[in-house]
Amino acid sequence: MADPIRGEVWLTDLGYLAKVRPCLILNVPFSDTERSLFTLVPHTTSPRDSRFEVQLRAAFLKAGVFDAQSLVTVPPVRFIRRLGTLTPEELQAVEAAVASWLGLSRGS
Repeated sequence: MADPIRGEVWLTDLGYLAKVRPCLILNVPFSDTERSLFTLVPHTTSPRDSRFEVQLRAAFLKAGVFDAQSLVTVPPVRFIRRLGTLTPEELQAVEAAVASWLGLSRGS
């Protein structure tokens, strides 16, 4: 299996409590000397109308949102299969929500 790359959405096993769900790969590529870990933004079909949720329409996703408050880091063994790739504009929308959640946005 090829390593997931930033902007791709993979079906991912997040464990007993978080289930198997689509997740957006957020991290940049890592080298062979760095930890083989991926930071993800999970997709949920149970939105809460939070300012940290991003609703996108993609053919490979059910209706729902990417939840910037639920960031998770996992090893590559958790990935099941690649579902698709977000457009650069869609990725930017999720990045903005994550930056806002983490207080990295200007003016926050």
